[in-house]
Amino acid sequence: MATNGLDLQTYIRDIPDWPKKGILFRDITPLLADPKAFAAAIDALCADFTNADIKYVAAVEARGFIFGAAVAKKLGVGFVPIRKKGKLPFKTASSTYDLEYGTDTLEVHCDTVGKAAKVLMVDDLLATGGTMAAACGLVEKVGGQIAGITFLIELTELNGREKLQGYDVKAAISY
Repeated sequence: MATNGLDLQTYIRDIPDWPKKGILFRDITPLLADPKAFAAAIDALCADFTNADIKYVAAVEARGFIFGAAVAKKLGVGFVPIRKKGKLPFKTASSTYDLEYGTDTLEVHCDTVGKAAKVLMVDDLLATGGTMAAACGLVEKVGGQIAGITFLIELTELNGREKLQGYDVKAAISY
């Protein structure tokens, strides 16, 4: 995808066989290190939601925080961190979801999103969709309304959008 005259895909480094043999890891650190590419990525993540009456941006740790906080700043809205279990100090709501081998739990502060407030969900990567589906359910559980979901990268062959049916899903880069 070309944004601000930049092809963002050229800033993504492929790392074969990491973290294990057979995996092709899409490394975003070159994009993060280049101020023009990073700014273009944030613009791309915001593009479809600038007039959507967003009140909050929510993102799951850790790489999601990098993009989510920057998108919130650009849109002039609040940022909602969604964290792994046991990391938030106040009263939380939680959502447990299935992983390839086992389960994981996400949490958010119960008072973080106003009732029916529109929330834009942001993450760096859409793979199988399980984490984002759990995060969306969690935001809805505390009263938020999902206005859309935006990713820097989508790995289309993993069919992550199937778990996000009913949501407005965008991706800046698709593989």
